[in-house]
Order: sequence, then C-alpha cells, then structure tokens
Amino acid sequence: MIESGRPRPRRRPGRGTLVRLSPVILTVVIAGLAYATPPEVAFSRLLPAAPALAAAMWPVLPTVLLGTVCLLLMIGLSIVFPGLGTWWTAAGIIAVTVAAAYGSHVRLQRERTLFQVRLVADAAQQVVLSPMPRRFGSVEIESLYLAAAAEARIGGDFYEVVDTRYGVRLLIGDVRGKGLPAVGAAAAIVNSFREAAYGEADMVSIARRLDASSTRYNAAFPPERTMERFATALLVEIPHEGSRIEILNCGHPPPLILNRGELRALEPTAPSPLLNLAELMGDHYTIDTFDFAPGDLLLLYTDGVAEARARDGGFFPLAAWMRRQPPTPPHELLAALHRDLVHYSSGRLDDDIAALAVRLREPSE
Repeated sequence: MIESGRPRPRRRPGRGTLVRLSPVILTVVIAGLAYATPPEVAFSRLLPAAPALAAAMWPVLPTVLLGTVCLLLMIGLSIVFPGLGTWWTAAGIIAVTVAAAYGSHVRLQRERTLFQVRLVADAAQQVVLSPMPRRFGSVEIESLYLAAAAEARIGGDFYEVVDTRYGVRLLIGDVRGKGLPAVGAAAAIVNSFREAAYGEADMVSIARRLDASSTRYNAAFPPERTMERFATALLVEIPHEGSRIEILNCGHPPPLILNRGELRALEPTAPSPLLNLAELMGDHYTIDTFDFAPGDLLLLYTDGVAEARARDGGFFPLAAWMRRQPPTPPHELLAALHRDLVHYSSGRLDDDIAALAVRLREPSE
C-alpha cells in the first residue's frame, strides 16, 4: 500500500538541520554585526529576535538558554561599546525570552494534541483501508490513497479486496464529501462489503447489502445539509480460473484496461443506482462481463484522479496518460500515477484520491 496523505515537497538533505540551527545562526550574525559596525548602528537591539525565533522550533529549556546567551552577549557588547542602551535592550531580551518560553510550551502542547489526533486518524484509516496482500493467487493488486484533507489523513474514498470461493472481489468507491465527515459512511460500506463478499453468491446481492448499510448509516447519522449523502461504488469479481471479469458499476467512473498499448474504458451497458439512492433511482443492477487476459493492466480509480487540476484549470488527462504507460507491475503503475498527479497539480489536491491497479500474471511468471 502506498502511504496516504497530502504530497509533500522533497527536502534537500541537511535542510532541516539548518532550519533548526537558524536561531543560533541569527544570534551569531547579529552579535558579529554589532561588534563590527559603529555603535550608533545598534545592531545589538536585534538580539531579542533570536529567542523569539527559537520558540517556533525549540523546546522551552533551549529557548531560555539561548535568551540567556543573548543577554550575556549584550552585557559583553556594552563593555566594549559603552552607551549602547544596554539596560533597555537587556530588558527586551528578558521579556522576549519569557514570552518565547511560554509560546514554546503552548506550541509543544498543541503538537502533542495533533499527534494524538493523527494517531486516531491512522487507526481509523486501518479500519477503513486495512492493509492487504499484494497478490491473490495469479492476481497482482496494488493500492494508492491520498487524502485531500492532510490533517485528517483519510477521507471519503474507500477500497477493499477479498479472496473468496467465488473469486477475488474488489470494491472501490467515493462517498460524497471529503475529510472526517465522510469517514463513517465509508467505514459502514467497507465493513458491509467485507461480510457480504464472502457470503453472497452474486454481486447484485452484495450491492443491495451495501446500499442497505449506507441507508442505515445515513438514517442514524444524517448529514448536516439537506442534500443526501450518497456514494458511488464499483464492484469487480475476478474468477480464480478463466480470463473474464464481472463488473457492477453504481455510478462510478469506469475502470480502464490496458492491453499492449490498447486502452479500453469498461463502460456499463446500463446504469446501476448509487448507494443510498436505490429507493429513488430504482433497485435495478446490471453486471457486465469483460475480457481480462494475462498481462492486462486494470486501473480502478475515484474521480479525484481524473479531476485533479493543473494551475490553468485543466483536468488530468488520465486516458492519455494510461495509454502511454509501458507493460509494468501494478506497484510501478501506481508509483508513476502518484508522481505525475503531484507534478500535474503542483502538489495541490482538491479531492481525495484512491486507485487500485490489478494485473493477471502470465502462466510462466
């Protein structure tokens, strides 16, 4: 599983250390300028800036120690250059150091709280998006998840894969909305799928159970706004033997299949109702069957992939991108997709992203 979260720019080696040492560097620079320039320039009055900067990145004790060093430097400069206004600057250093120490204490408390929140978010992610094997018999699978809400680390997109007596069954979907409000609805759907996929003989029955779970959850926890909370979903069944797959599409973007440079979008022959909208749209589900030969690459994705935007507002050209991909294992395909999405959107993702890449291994592999 590729780690989720908002893409972060790659940092150069040593840059973090340089940033952490910046209060010390600032102190040395100010002291050096104060010593090398005429007294009337009074660079020494900038010394309180060093402990103020330290409060943004250091614990309380080092911040206080740096303030003490600045105070001693100011006293030393006053010996070399009498009449610097030592007592006023010294009082400023003491006041800023006390305020910086308190600010550092508050920052550390907030960082601990944020750390605990992220632990809870990671636990929720493991419930909704549990780690899965990369191979089920001859079927290779890789997953990608990126949450638009970086602090939440998880959103309304979901997926799951289970190996059953009927074949390998996959689910991918997208709850309307993003961030933590959509997590509960996604969890209800995924948990229902984990049970239904093993017990139901056909995907229509699975889809009906997913719709019932979504409806029950939304009745128990209604959305704040008047609009219905619904979800798109795509169910896929890959038999253990054979070279065909079955797909049930509940209003989800059609998957793409790549075979030796030839790309096909697996469109449904008839629409199936979105989850939680079966009562409004009609309880009629359609299963489509498609060829799936060894070596084919199947890409399942949520609309956050196709709707990722560049700075000029253009959408990510997913079909053209997929057509250019060479025959490659699923993990390499999604690594390339991750990289190109981040580059195309300049690291600014407006929606959650989930994707599954599936390949049927050649008999000789």
